Amino acid sequence: MTIQRMDNVLIVVDDLDAVIAFFVELGMVLEGKGPIEGRWVERVIGIDDVRQDFAMLRTPDGHGRIELAKFHTPKAISAEPKDAPANTLGIRRIMFAVDDIEAVIARLRSHGAELVGEVAQFEDSYLLCYVRGPEGIIVGLAEQLS
Repeated sequence: MTIQRMDNVLIVVDDLDAVIAFFVELGMVLEGKGPIEGRWVERVIGIDDVRQDFAMLRTPDGHGRIELAKFHTPKAISAEPKDAPANTLGIRRIMFAVDDIEAVIARLRSHGAELVGEVAQFEDSYLLCYVRGPEGIIVGLAEQLS
């Protein structure tokens, strides 16, 4: 038996509304938002007394989703260092294909986003960059050239 698809990626956040606004500005669609608590979630994630809010966002093509979670109890634990560099162990970024990389960067800057490095060209194929958004979330942007 093989997997059917990748369903979603979870990002734990402190400011749920700011992160939702960032991903909506990027072009994702908010599918739903609400509270989660109860024994079932505690059993799934292995943490007692869970109370959280969540939001589910999807890519415009409908194939990719990001779930955001804001834990009220127990409080989320911060990773160190806060703005970890690209060579830190663990998930570092999510990459999105975009039509106009400069326009996307300009829109995301209105939500506090900053370039991690710079926009660089890979051969004759792509313009690429990393952008750090709210709460240190890094997204990669790729504009296909050919």
